Amino acid sequence: MPARRPTHIWKPWPLLFLLLLFPPAASSQDPAAARSLSWPKTVPAVLSDQKHIWTYPLRVPRENRWKALAATAGFTAALIAADPHNTPYFRNTSSFDGFNRAFSGRNTHWATLTVPASLYAFGLARRDPYQQQTALLAGVAVADSAIVTIVLKGATSRLRPRDVAPDGSFSDTWFQARGNNWLRGRGSFPSGHATAAFSVATVISRRYPRHRWLPYVAYGAAAAVGFSRVSLSSHFPSDVFMGAALGYSISRYTVLR
Repeated sequence: MPARRPTHIWKPWPLLFLLLLFPPAASSQDPAAARSLSWPKTVPAVLSDQKHIWTYPLRVPRENRWKALAATAGFTAALIAADPHNTPYFRNTSSFDGFNRAFSGRNTHWATLTVPASLYAFGLARRDPYQQQTALLAGVAVADSAIVTIVLKGATSRLRPRDVAPDGSFSDTWFQARGNNWLRGRGSFPSGHATAAFSVATVISRRYPRHRWLPYVAYGAAAAVGFSRVSLSSHFPSDVFMGAALGYSISRYTVLR
């Protein structure tokens, strides 16, 4: 008789939680410790951040970030050109079935939200205001990135790979998503999961610079989330890259400014 496939698939999230929820106390010299945040300030913080985000093009010349902007735009354009060639592979393979079950959209969505929530709960239990601040900043980062993602999804209305007809063209996906609107954000570009995952990873990594292993764990988990969006045929690689770039830049240059 063929061996039965195990019904339980190990998921790395519990290990990630253990690594993140027991950090040492941060010093006042930490680079991301300056911004003060509390629950009443979260909504005003998001509104202030949105103004900072959408006025970014006006600050590019003053802040001299042409190189970073050009590199991101160029790499995104290259990935968009490659999307029709690499995306069909993931539609036609079962090699990632186990990975996809572990990193399903629902699992990664709740895991990303659970990290800041758990950090805040442990911060309360330990009476650690710095940890509570980190959790709130991560939550604000997710909210900031979600707003930007929804707007871009509505503006581009890109089809998801799984929604392309079997005989359809992966090159003609922009402004094709039916039923897409600004609030639902059903479009494919950029990936909301990748944006949120990299937002949380950036806040936590920057807030605890003494843990040299932490960026590897945080960004490794975020990268796994991003890859799952491609292996599940939920997004194109260019969607994931742009989501990662947005999550990182919004957290580092807006939330932690």
